[in-house]
Amino acid sequence: MAPSVGEFYAGKCILVTGGTGFVGKALVEKLLRSCPQLDTIYLLLRSKKGQTSEERLKDLCSNKLFELLREKDPDAFQKVKLIPGDILEEGLGMSNDDRVELQRRCNIVFHSAACVRFDQKLKDAVNLNTVGTHRVLQLAETMENLEVFVHLSTAYCRCELDMLEEKLYPAVHNPRHVMHICEWMDDDLLKYLEPELIKSEPNTYSYTKAITEDLVAEYSKKFPTAIARPSIVTAAWKEPIPGWVDNLNGPTGLLVGSGKGVIRSMHCEPSYTADAVSVDVVVNGCILIAYATALDKPRNISVYNITLSGVVKISWGEIIELGKKWVDVYPHTVALWHPGGNIKSYYWQHVLCVLFFHIAPAYLLDGLLFLLGKKTFLVNVQKRISHGLNVLQYYTTKEWHFRNDRFLSLRKRISEEDDRTFYIDLSTLSPDEYLKYYVLGTRQFCCKEDPSTLPRARKLNKIRYVVDVVCKTLFFVLIAWLLYSYRDIFTSSVELLDNTLKSLPPISKVKAEGVDEILGS
Repeated sequence: MAPSVGEFYAGKCILVTGGTGFVGKALVEKLLRSCPQLDTIYLLLRSKKGQTSEERLKDLCSNKLFELLREKDPDAFQKVKLIPGDILEEGLGMSNDDRVELQRRCNIVFHSAACVRFDQKLKDAVNLNTVGTHRVLQLAETMENLEVFVHLSTAYCRCELDMLEEKLYPAVHNPRHVMHICEWMDDDLLKYLEPELIKSEPNTYSYTKAITEDLVAEYSKKFPTAIARPSIVTAAWKEPIPGWVDNLNGPTGLLVGSGKGVIRSMHCEPSYTADAVSVDVVVNGCILIAYATALDKPRNISVYNITLSGVVKISWGEIIELGKKWVDVYPHTVALWHPGGNIKSYYWQHVLCVLFFHIAPAYLLDGLLFLLGKKTFLVNVQKRISHGLNVLQYYTTKEWHFRNDRFLSLRKRISEEDDRTFYIDLSTLSPDEYLKYYVLGTRQFCCKEDPSTLPRARKLNKIRYVVDVVCKTLFFVLIAWLLYSYRDIFTSSVELLDNTLKSLPPISKVKAEGVDEILGS
């Protein structure tokens, strides 16, 4: 009889890379809280932005995310052991003692460290996503008691496919060759070749994730290996805090930007199905994937698509409307303008809206700030927003289809109790309630606005609404006045255009004369 999930993880030593990332944090918290009998979680952390790895670990453990764990089991953090290192360094930059300990004790590896920026230069993306993964795989190969290696990829790793199945696809280029050319080729030449190299994918993120899967598969003959491919990862659904999110990537950034009145247009097909999975379901999925793969010990790599397909169907248009609803109920205290705007199916509509509602107001307000001797910032903000929207529109103007039967079948492997603890069934998710907590989460965790500020935020939002209505009214009054004041010029222009069109010969006659000339010649 197969052990329960908790029994399987009991006594296990686990290495987690990317432990300070969005998914990594949630994974560490869930393992400590729901698998209390595990032995050790090793976290590979580097020094960053003036913080040592020790300071970063301390910040991680004091994160709001771990509040429930601190109340339930404050001693759980003693099971977390820091491994100072860096996937960008040869040998992962770790000490020999740490390496030996991992080789001797580690049973499970969750590799989630990656660069999630879509606009990263190819060399940087390859070094982080491909070379870094290769170094972790090389370490895993030397682990004496390794039971499973789980690599976190993305469901958007083969964007040229109409349907992404739960299988490995041959890499467009040999990952080892790509790593090699990025090592010796100078930046200018690589920049020149980049569009041709990644032409099958929309950006370097998708490209490097795609070729890295092929690299991971090479090691599946040496130890049990699985690839987890989540779609867009969004705020927590249930645990540990509904709505918890700590970054502004993807939909979260759009939610905050629109809520603050900064984003008022987005190029998107509203009828297309959106595929986004909450971070707690992604984490539960990874834990179950490791469990199933370790027990099955497959000879070939196992691939799981952690997606909504066939479970919850909701369009981008529905998400936008729900988001607008809850942003109005739970507004931001600090905002540029009253939330508004909408998504545009046609790119030209989006461009016009960006021009009139993003760029023009930014220059106007920055001009006023300049005249007042204040620091200008809105133009730069809008440039970054425009760049971000241009990157995202590839994903919001295309219909995506994923197979996820293998992922959904994981529920059949576990007991009802484990199914409740490590839930991956999204069929009971209420989009309306989820968006409510998502908005509250972005407000509290991303914008650092305490719930106690809501009464004041609502008052300010009413003021912004009045200002918005007044400005729109004045704008249309101005347009009407201009049309009335220059009605003579407008009327004469219309008459001139009408007379010009009437003087032109019918198109059919022009075509007929043209044919006659050709035949006559």
